[in-house]
Amino acid sequence: MKVPFLDLGEAYRALKDDIDAAVARALASGWYVGGPELTAFEQAYGGSVGARHCVGVANGLDGLHLALRALGIGPGDEVITASNGYIATVLAISMAGATPVLVEPDPLTHNLDPARVTDAITSRTKAILPTHLYGLPADLDPLLEVGRQHGLKLIEDAAQAHGARYKGKPVGAHGDAVCWSFYPSKNLGALGDAGAVTTDDPELADRIRTLGNYGSHQRYVNEVRGVNSRLDPLQAAVLGVKLAHLEEWNARRQETAAYYLEALADCDLVLPTVPEWADPAWHLFVVRSARRDALQASLAEAGVQTLIHYPIPPHRQEAYADLGLGAGAFPIAEQLAGEVLSLPIGPHLIREQAEQVVSAVRKAAA
Repeated sequence: MKVPFLDLGEAYRALKDDIDAAVARALASGWYVGGPELTAFEQAYGGSVGARHCVGVANGLDGLHLALRALGIGPGDEVITASNGYIATVLAISMAGATPVLVEPDPLTHNLDPARVTDAITSRTKAILPTHLYGLPADLDPLLEVGRQHGLKLIEDAAQAHGARYKGKPVGAHGDAVCWSFYPSKNLGALGDAGAVTTDDPELADRIRTLGNYGSHQRYVNEVRGVNSRLDPLQAAVLGVKLAHLEEWNARRQETAAYYLEALADCDLVLPTVPEWADPAWHLFVVRSARRDALQASLAEAGVQTLIHYPIPPHRQEAYADLGLGAGAFPIAEQLAGEVLSLPIGPHLIREQAEQVVSAVRKAAA
């Protein structure tokens, strides 16, 4: 049996009739930018994460970029973020004209380490931007406290955290702005690029919406230099259908994660750490191995597809060579990049497939 890392086709096939009906409804409406499908999804998604406002945007990167700009962050400002993870978080800071300041993650959770943030704050620091990496919430309370002490904004990258909870409360309204990606592989995935920003601040929501609409409230009247970044109503219609199944699909991910944690407990691997205050969305199940490449090759031979999230930390990417941060600048991020391996954990992974993953991992680890 082949075990794919994620079966996106099954996510459509499982809801085919409802998705087809939603797309047909959106097509028949005549609203191809904005309109009732978008409004309905924004209201539903904002409510599901406990936020008063939700603004649909074209993708997750745009959500981060627009949130930063709407908070007045730009050239001359610094934004603290983690030294590991996907480069989009760092790119958004650069797109806003600000300077990314990288801080090492907690090696257990892989999330931004609050204990290291204070030392990175300067007179130019304007915001902290943690990522809820792999769907595990970052430790928000200490970050919020640091922000209050130093007058900093908190912007959350929740691209992988749909349905995650921090201390019993949904991720979605803790910080000043929470930014989401609905890329097809996410827990709540569209049929293409899509994103959103949630917030409790009505003025911030309005500024984000305005910036994403060419800087305009009224057609042909442009108040600021905006961009074109709007959530397509066809994607909103599909997301509205999938949102009704997110809790069930996340529960399936949780079941697989619990099985992996128990079945692989005695293997020579570093398994995910889940703090008692966190309810992860389990977007990814990431293990660590000093023999990662050999482990991945062995699993591939056994028919198990795995991925690496992420093989090159941002400071080692050619795009950020100008930062002058060579090998060894962030040893925790670099070690994680060399050891992490993501096992299959999609909502349509059946138990027999999960058992095959475990069998292959145990054989390889032995």
